[in-house]
Amino acid sequence: MDLLTELLTTDFRPLDRRASDLYLSTVAQVKPDMLTRPTPCPDWTLHGLLRHQISQDEGFAAAARGDGARLSAWRGGDLGDDPHAASRTSADLVTRAFADLPLDAELALPEIREGGTFPAALAISFHFVDLVVHAWDVAATINVPWEPAEDLVTASLKVAAIVPDDGRAPGESFAPKLDAPPDAPPKDRLLALLGRSPSWR
Repeated sequence: MDLLTELLTTDFRPLDRRASDLYLSTVAQVKPDMLTRPTPCPDWTLHGLLRHQISQDEGFAAAARGDGARLSAWRGGDLGDDPHAASRTSADLVTRAFADLPLDAELALPEIREGGTFPAALAISFHFVDLVVHAWDVAATINVPWEPAEDLVTASLKVAAIVPDDGRAPGESFAPKLDAPPDAPPKDRLLALLGRSPSWR
């Protein structure tokens, strides 16, 4: 089975929920005075990164409801005065939206490709890998461990392998891929595939 067929026939929802737990457990360690720190994502402070993930959750939830084509659906993230509570609320929103979604439903994801749609199975995999890697972004920013389970890393590597090279730039979720040593741990290879240096501090 080729990689794309495997991704299209995999139900990523259980993995997505666990990735959400990983992300939220990291965000729970963020203190207010950390929000202005720079992150591994160029041009984003920690506040901007957390807001981005909330916006992504809301956008994917809108897409699952058939209303994802509007870019405004992907721009409304708000941390309020409690970033962890806001992140948990948006995570619950997208989890509920994905729950009963047929995996062959077509979702509009204008931030990835304008004017086209993606099968829900693939869209959920994109949301999943976002959570796993943004959990590292937050962890690296606040200097706490990032310890995704082995199966989360394995599945993320498969999704990362199909992320196109175009559209990677400062201000985007993923930068151009970096080289990783052949003997690098899987976690480090995942980060490098998505434009992150594992040694970033």
